[in-house]
Amino acid sequence: MTPYELIRAKRDGGELAPDEIRKLLGAYARGEVPDAQMAALCMAVWFRGLGPAELRAWTLAMLHSGATLGLRDLPGRKVDKHSTGGVGDKISLCLAPLVAACGPVVPMVSGRGLGHTGGTLDKLASIPGFRTDLSLAEARAQLAELGVCMLGQTAELAPADRRLYALRDVTATVDSIPLIAASIVSKKLAEDLDGLVLDVKVGTGAFMRRREDAQALARTLVALASELGCRTVAWLTSMDAPLGRAVGNALELLEAVEVLRGAGPADVRALTLRLGGEMLLLAGTASSVAAGEQRLERALADGSGLDRFRALVARQGGDPRAIDDPGRLLGRLESRDVASPSGGWVVGLDTEALGLAAVVLGAGRIRADAAVDPGVGFTVLRTLGDAVEAGEPVLRIHHRPGADVSEVVARVQGAYRIGTAAVPRPPLFLERMEAAA
Repeated sequence: MTPYELIRAKRDGGELAPDEIRKLLGAYARGEVPDAQMAALCMAVWFRGLGPAELRAWTLAMLHSGATLGLRDLPGRKVDKHSTGGVGDKISLCLAPLVAACGPVVPMVSGRGLGHTGGTLDKLASIPGFRTDLSLAEARAQLAELGVCMLGQTAELAPADRRLYALRDVTATVDSIPLIAASIVSKKLAEDLDGLVLDVKVGTGAFMRRREDAQALARTLVALASELGCRTVAWLTSMDAPLGRAVGNALELLEAVEVLRGAGPADVRALTLRLGGEMLLLAGTASSVAAGEQRLERALADGSGLDRFRALVARQGGDPRAIDDPGRLLGRLESRDVASPSGGWVVGLDTEALGLAAVVLGAGRIRADAAVDPGVGFTVLRTLGDAVEAGEPVLRIHHRPGADVSEVVARVQGAYRIGTAAVPRPPLFLERMEAAA
């Protein structure tokens, strides 16, 4: 069938044949199918979903639209982590070098910001000179030398997903379970992984706001990846408030470095250790998650995790001195505080609204081709469950001198709800899932 007929069939609730999916996505990767038609198909999938056979075919088609990293002959078990995205989620930046310092090989393919969520590539790009556009040969050589690399999808690696990722960002088709699952798993299978840990966010700052939706996504991801030969564990974690205190590319990078120095916010550190412990267990480097966490804590204490991050930055063309000099990353900034209108407690926080406010400020993209300002962002001063006095700052905006941030202020004010009775802070870890043996 033609692309038009496939769009119509899916729109009307039909099931596409695996061969049709393979041919269509292959043609899209080669530029033979226009974005307009693929956007229409993605919207049809958003409404109609994909059956198990369709999802498997869609994932494999994206995987085989390009090459893989080709790591099967590289010694050591290969493990990675992927987050479904949230506000202030900088875990990959400290997790990848920390796990690699403990022995496993970590080939981390990451993405740009998507919707209201930040992207690992944008955060790394705040380091002067840092390259994420490594060729497959460069990535393989770096993994053999350092045991870790952090790169984006190139024209060689899952190119169909690379194009779809940007298209979904601007067509309101991000929060589709089959499209999310196929995107994540195709990218990760292209890394030749032995094990994968998934951080599936749920809450006001996640693409999945309801726990049952996050559970459905986690089950889909775990089943799909495991069926295709990669042992996978998923954690559902809370995104009802920003993770850590920093929101914005360079600001989040600096906070991740603080974790590698043995400090940093408690939630960022706890999530880094838990996900890293799971990675070490999958790699056979630790006998349990708890033992893995202890091994990671030693790598924080002895500085080997930070040393590996410095080596990673230097190997990928970045200036390691920048992580010790915030001015090199942030540039010239001014600050404006957003005050609480009344005293009480933060009883509600629309984390998606905060993420969108950061996009308006310049820390994310309104259009796929928009530039990102690496230095601007927020410091979260009061979060869900915190007490606050009337007039006390709840958030600090870091902006360029002379910038009009009135819309950003209004968006931040609208994201906070202050009440007269305290509410408990939601637990960070909600549920663990893995495929049945």
